[in-house]
Amino acid sequence: MARSAPFRRTLKEELRDPEFAAEYEAELQRLRIAEQIAKARQAEGLTQEGLARRMGTSQPTVARLERGDYRGYTLTTLAKAAGALRHRLRIELEPAHGRAGSIRKAWPRTDKK
Repeated sequence: MARSAPFRRTLKEELRDPEFAAEYEAELQRLRIAEQIAKARQAEGLTQEGLARRMGTSQPTVARLERGDYRGYTLTTLAKAAGALRHRLRIELEPAHGRAGSIRKAWPRTDKK
């Protein structure tokens, strides 16, 4: 536990930077999504292949969804995963901390014109 104290101090200092904080929050969100999918799949007693069959996709696609560094989530895919896992997909908007502009930098634009 004592070893984590320097890390926590450093993280607290880094989180004062709005751009760092936005990217950190985006990474946490991706990790949470991946973890929720993997835990729900395991609770259903499914392999990645089993979930893929329920979703009408491939096992490598499910593996990507369960990777914390995956950035290609779409609402359609998340809704398919949720339905296949007998879960409900819930999306919420909540106020961002810091500058609004830093959130845009953390999430890539999908509305290419």
